Amino acid sequence: MAKVSLKRKEHAQSSTLGEVRGYARKIWLAGLGAYARVGQEGADYLKELVKAGEGIEKRGKKRIDHELDAANSQIDSVKDEISGVKGKVEVQLDKIEKAFDTRVASALNRIGIPSKHDVETLSAKLNELTALLEHVARKH
Repeated sequence: MAKVSLKRKEHAQSSTLGEVRGYARKIWLAGLGAYARVGQEGADYLKELVKAGEGIEKRGKKRIDHELDAANSQIDSVKDEISGVKGKVEVQLDKIEKAFDTRVASALNRIGIPSKHDVETLSAKLNELTALLEHVARKH
């Protein structure tokens, strides 16, 4: 009887060990299958991701170009406005400068200080007189 019970225990252990080996093999094969599928589908999925990324990049560049053109247009518009204002300011400054010069010249004239024009006129007359005197001196 001891022999019979020993055989049953060995048979039960070997069948349990066989089942564990069978499950372990199935798990191993399932892992290999998952790895193979991920390898194939992963490459396809990566290609899809790259394609989607390229599309988004293209749309983004198009939008950036559009925004950049709009900004440059606004900058050009502001530059035109500034140059118009600058011209008006320069005209006003010229008017102010002329008015200042006129008032200063008038004030100097009132207190008896000759203007630049008066000095230049006197200098020209002096040059004429000097030339005339030199001419008379040569004749004598």
